[in-house]
Amino acid sequence: MSEPPADAFDDSTLALLERARAGDAAALDTLMARHLPRLQRWASGRLPQWARDAVDTTDLVQDTLLQTFKRIDRFEVRGEGALQAYLRQGILNRIRDEYRKVRRRPAVAELDSEFPDGAASPLELAVGQEAIERYEAALQRLRAEDREAIIARVELGMPHEELARLLGKPSANAARMAVERALVRLAAEMGRARESR
Repeated sequence: MSEPPADAFDDSTLALLERARAGDAAALDTLMARHLPRLQRWASGRLPQWARDAVDTTDLVQDTLLQTFKRIDRFEVRGEGALQAYLRQGILNRIRDEYRKVRRRPAVAELDSEFPDGAASPLELAVGQEAIERYEAALQRLRAEDREAIIARVELGMPHEELARLLGKPSANAARMAVERALVRLAAEMGRARESR
């Protein structure tokens, strides 16, 4: 197998990460632009309507990424998908913080037309809170590669070509098949959880 050209990895996440750690602002901007849209989609499905009203999802994700990238020197590189998982965890932590903030707010005696409603998030409406909990629990029981494949493809909408690079697969078709196998394992896990109740 021939070696790829030297500049083939210039735009890989790992190369950009190393350049950003060395102070390259353009690399940091590229990382931000690469991860922001996917993470915004991912976060919006996790925030219930009342939280989206209190905090703009775009602002929450952007602020979290900025804060995370300020401390990027603490991040331990463990592979191409590690940064995506690290950023997702940072956003999940921030979402939890927003839940706690809302719970600490005193009750309002007077109804206001701007008061956020308790409507379910789009994801909750689509599959229901119980199914989300089963999905999240089953996802955690999968192998790390299966979990990353599902999150990257289903939740973040990553194209198969990019997913192949992330998972170290030889082609987009191999990545597609890996996602399909991971989804079968996820469905089995969710089924087992339902049967054990």
